[in-house]
Amino acid sequence: MSNEIILLVDDEKEIADLLAVYLKAENYEVRTFYNPLEALSCVEKEQVDLAILDVMMPDMDGFTLCHKIRQNHLFPVIMLTAKDQDIDKIKGLTLGADDYVTKPFNPLEVVARVKTQLRRYKKYNTSQVAVVEPIEYDNKGLYICCDSHKCSLNGELLSLTPFEFNILWYLCKNHGRVVSAEELFETIWGEKYFESNNNTVMAHIARLREKMHEPPRKPKYIKTVWGVGYTIE
Repeated sequence: MSNEIILLVDDEKEIADLLAVYLKAENYEVRTFYNPLEALSCVEKEQVDLAILDVMMPDMDGFTLCHKIRQNHLFPVIMLTAKDQDIDKIKGLTLGADDYVTKPFNPLEVVARVKTQLRRYKKYNTSQVAVVEPIEYDNKGLYICCDSHKCSLNGELLSLTPFEFNILWYLCKNHGRVVSAEELFETIWGEKYFESNNNTVMAHIARLREKMHEPPRKPKYIKTVWGVGYTIE
C-alpha cells in the first residue's frame, strides 16, 4: 500500500479536487492547496515525494514555485498548464520540472505519469547507480562521485536533481566521446526517443550549464557538437 505524499497545487478548485480523488484512489496521500504560498510552507514542513503544480496561479506562478522548491528539494515535479507551446515546456524543464501535462487532461494520464516519475526517482536514488564503474570522475575542477551521489565544481558543491546528476555522470563516464541526445534520453529516461524529446534533453543540459556557471557561447565542460550531441573532453 502506497504511502507517498503528493503535493497538488492548483487555484482551480474543481480540477484540483477531481485530481486528488484519482490520486487517493491509488492510495497516495494528497496535500491539496489552492494557494502556492501555503503549498511552499507545506513543503518546508513535510516530507513530500512528488509535486504537481499548475503554471497559471495568482500571487506566485508555477514556474516560480518550482524554482523555489528546487532550491532545497529533489523530488519529482510535474507541471500543469493550459499552454501548449514548446517555449513554456522548455522553461518549466529548465527550472527543474520533470514532466509537463497540458490542460485539459485525463486524470488517469496524470496518475500514470505520477507513478512513472516516482518509479524513476526511486531508481535513481538506489545503490544500483553507485556500483557503476568507475565510481568517480575528477578533472579540471569538476568532481562527481556515484558512490556518494555528490558533485562539486572548483570546491563548490552543486545541487543537482536526479536527472541532472545522471546526465552529467553519463557524460563524464563517456568523456572524450560524443553522446547523442537520443542516447542520453533513452539511457537516462529509459524511454524510446522521439524528435520532440530533444527539447527535454536541451532543457536539462541548459540547466546543468547554468548551475556550473558555464558561459553559453564557450562552455568549458559540457560542449555541444552540432548535429551530433554532447561531450565532456
